[in-house]
Amino acid sequence: MRVFKAMPQTFNQIFTLSGLNETLNYRVALFSLTLLYYCAILFFNVSLIIIIALDENLHEPMYILLCSFCVNGLYGTTGFYPKFLLDLLSPSPEIVYEGCLFQAFIMYSFACCDLSILAVMAYDRYLAICRPLHYHSQMSKRRLSQLVCFSWLTPLCIFSINVFLTSRLKLCSSNMQKIFCVNWVIVKLACSEADTFSNNIAAYITIVIYFSHGLFIIWTYMHIVKTAVRSENVRVKFMQTCVPHLISLITFIVTILFDLMYMRFGSRDLPQNLQNFISIEFLLIPPLMNPLIYGFKLSKIRQKILYLVHVGKK
Repeated sequence: MRVFKAMPQTFNQIFTLSGLNETLNYRVALFSLTLLYYCAILFFNVSLIIIIALDENLHEPMYILLCSFCVNGLYGTTGFYPKFLLDLLSPSPEIVYEGCLFQAFIMYSFACCDLSILAVMAYDRYLAICRPLHYHSQMSKRRLSQLVCFSWLTPLCIFSINVFLTSRLKLCSSNMQKIFCVNWVIVKLACSEADTFSNNIAAYITIVIYFSHGLFIIWTYMHIVKTAVRSENVRVKFMQTCVPHLISLITFIVTILFDLMYMRFGSRDLPQNLQNFISIEFLLIPPLMNPLIYGFKLSKIRQKILYLVHVGKK
């Protein structure tokens, strides 16, 4: 008599998001606060985009890159908050397989697009402060368009490949201990570790690419700081235009590193709510903080906001 070896069942239809299991007692309050917070993110980012788009005096590289930064903030948060709000109202949060891959793609591409834009902004500040005489020739409309396309297309292409490789895996579990879909967590649900070799290679290549972005930003700021030390006028310009960028950069790096280090090496003994907070820091802090920092710190935008507030009072 033939004996057939039972193969592990492959779950490829619906994932259970078990990260919300401990929020049953206060989901209504959490829903209200999250909705309010998401509305604030939408309001401040959309306001800054509209101000830059409608004011021709702000059609400069620095402000166009800032506009791209805000658009990316809307892109990433829209990939998380609407689904999260629905999950808070659901007794058993679930997501279909295709939707999970799509959300994972948005989360990763959003984070890496942020770093790409920050690298381009660092290059813009380097030219403006270290090579002011060549700034307009180096940062032409064509060059700016190329840099904006680079900052968006690079992460989109990279994570299209990552998610495609993940979609080829056979999965042996449908339980995702997160509140949103993460590509690396989906990979860990694979039936065989041998099947994830290409995913690991793609992940390491991605890390190298974005580590090089970080090194480039450090290189630009080494030159910017050297130039600022020599000139008082440059120091004033540095404080006005580079400090917001540095705050955004430091905030991004800290939040992303927390999440990556915890995802790879963190203890599962931590309370689930603390795990959830660590995993969504990059969706909580930068998308709201960035438009506020740039809105208050950059003088042209601050003056425009004050003018609009004054007109509104009339």
